[in-house]
Amino acid sequence: MNNVIKLMLDKYNPKSSSERENAIKEIIQEIALAGLSRSGFFDKAAFYGGTCLRIFHGLDRFSEDLDFALIKKDSEFRLDDYFPSLIKEFASYGIAIDIDRKKKEDKDIQSAFIKSNTLTLMMSLYPNDEEAKKVIRNQKIKIKFEIDIDNPSGGITKYEYRLLPAPYEVQVFDESTLFAGKIHAILCRNYMNNVKGRDYYDYLFYIGKESKFNIKYLENKLKNTGGIIKDDETLTLNKVRELLKTKFESTNYELAKADVYNFINNKDSLNVWGKELFISTLEKLKDK
Repeated sequence: MNNVIKLMLDKYNPKSSSERENAIKEIIQEIALAGLSRSGFFDKAAFYGGTCLRIFHGLDRFSEDLDFALIKKDSEFRLDDYFPSLIKEFASYGIAIDIDRKKKEDKDIQSAFIKSNTLTLMMSLYPNDEEAKKVIRNQKIKIKFEIDIDNPSGGITKYEYRLLPAPYEVQVFDESTLFAGKIHAILCRNYMNNVKGRDYYDYLFYIGKESKFNIKYLENKLKNTGGIIKDDETLTLNKVRELLKTKFESTNYELAKADVYNFINNKDSLNVWGKELFISTLEKLKDK
């Protein structure tokens, strides 16, 4: 096993196959970030979403995807241009990956999957673990990463630094912009008969930290999405509270809990989930 990978792995104490797989996925995420950093990707793009919140702000739930947005709209941007740098970065740690570009996608979103053989990784990282040997031979670990090439203005970014697998820098949206993006996700995600409980979990994380949200960025994202506020409307804190109250009153919390259940360790925290809990947070909501 590569010494750097072992060092990264040592911070985990997985007790099940799913926890072992999550640990491997998080290491893959960080190697991908390092590879993108060295390719110049973060000169144009910023990191956001649940994985950003976990890595840079201590969110206590596992997050599967890597989400990015361009700082300035660029119709000529091609995610494929960064694939060679990613493959090279993983190879330097002895990890073979494939990258599949998602073909059918929103015109403003470009997506791809980093894939690697689960059994090979398990046996490399957990060679003495009998459970690890039971992984299906052709099973793949997949990390989705995508970028919004039509991100609205108003987001605030900064550079953050990580030391493993090797020192690198990442341009990230600041906490207030991340929080605004999460409120937008709660209000605008459409999952038919499902509820993205991970959005609700992250929302409570921000509220618990007494984070403020970037109201101008939220306004621009809502206008970009369309249908919730008018193009000539100025978003206010009271309006955001009103929109969230309506959403919280209609949410199916059993579906929300089921969505987030496998991504957290303290599952008992879900017992109090309901509209009363979420509506009670609205008086704590603050804008920036």
